[in-house]
Amino acid sequence: MNSEKMRNIMKEYQDKRDLHATQLEERVNKIYTTYPQLAQLNKEIQMLGIEMAKSILVDPTGQAIKVLEARQKDLIRHKRAIMQANNIDPAYMSMEYDCQICKDTGFLEDGDQCKCLKQKILNDSYEMSNLKQILNEDNFDNFDFSMFSDQLEDGCEVSPRENIKNIFHSVQDYVNNFDKQAANKADNNLLFRGSTGQGKTFMCSCIAKQIMDRGYTVIYQTAFNLMDIIERYKFKTEYYTDSDEENYKNLFTCDLLIIDDLGTEMINSFTSAELFNILNSRLNSRKKVIISTNLDIAQIGKLYTDRTLSRIVGNFHIYDFYGNDLRFR
Repeated sequence: MNSEKMRNIMKEYQDKRDLHATQLEERVNKIYTTYPQLAQLNKEIQMLGIEMAKSILVDPTGQAIKVLEARQKDLIRHKRAIMQANNIDPAYMSMEYDCQICKDTGFLEDGDQCKCLKQKILNDSYEMSNLKQILNEDNFDNFDFSMFSDQLEDGCEVSPRENIKNIFHSVQDYVNNFDKQAANKADNNLLFRGSTGQGKTFMCSCIAKQIMDRGYTVIYQTAFNLMDIIERYKFKTEYYTDSDEENYKNLFTCDLLIIDDLGTEMINSFTSAELFNILNSRLNSRKKVIISTNLDIAQIGKLYTDRTLSRIVGNFHIYDFYGNDLRFR
C-alpha cells in the first residue's frame, strides 16, 4: 500500500480517537455537572497524584509518600461509593474504542499491526469499501428461513428450508471453531454449490462478517475480480503499482479467502493454473477457503484441471443449495 493511502488510514484512526475523546469529555462533564462532589473528588485525586510524583523525586521511600497514597485511596473509595449509590457505571466515564485490542491505534504493544488495521488495509487495497454496507444487510441476524420452501422436492431427502437450516447450523460451528483445524481436513474449507438465487452469496457474506468481527482478516472477491488481481500482478501492465503485488500476496496470507461465483470468470489455461496455485498454496499452509459456484462437481472437473478438482473434492466440505430462486420471492 502506498504511503498516501496509509496516511489516510492512520488519519481515520486518529479521527476515531479524537471522536471518542470528545464523547468521553461530554459524558464526564455531564456527570460532574449533575454531581459536583464527584468533580471535586476527581480534582483532589489528580492534585494528590502530582504531589506524590514530586515526593517520589525528593524521597522515594519516605513517610510522606505513604500518607499521600493512603489519602488518595480514601478519595478513590469515596468517589466509587458515590457513583455506586447513584447507579453510575464506571464504563460511562471511561474511553470507548472501536477496537479494544489496539485501542484504535492500529498497532499492538509489540509494534505489529492489529487485525483491524490489516483488515482495513485489505478492504482499501481490494476496493471493498462496499463490503461494509453489504455485511450490514447480509448477516446471520437477518437470516430468514421462511424465504425457503418447506415443501419436499423430487430427489431430495429434506425440504429447501430444512436443508438451509442444516447448512446454517454447520456454518455456525465453522465460524465458532475458525481458529482450530478440524480433525477432518475437509471441514476446514467450504464449497457452496447450487443454481443462481439459492442463498450461496448471502451465506458467504454472513460468514465474512462473523469472521471479521472475531478479528480475522478476510478477502471476499468474485472469481472474476480475483483473476483481475492476479493478472495485474503477473502481467505488470502500464497501470501496475506496488499495491498490485501486495494485493496478490495477500490472497495467500489472509486468514480466510472467499471466492464467490467460481466459473463466471474467463476460464483458460492461465486462470485455471492460477486457481490451482492459490488453492494448493493455501491448503498446504492451512489457510482456509470458501468457494461458491453454480457449477456441479463434474463441471468443475471439466472446466479446470484434474488437480484442482482433486484438491476441492479432498479438502472441502461440499454443501448443496437448492429450491426456488430467492430473488423472485
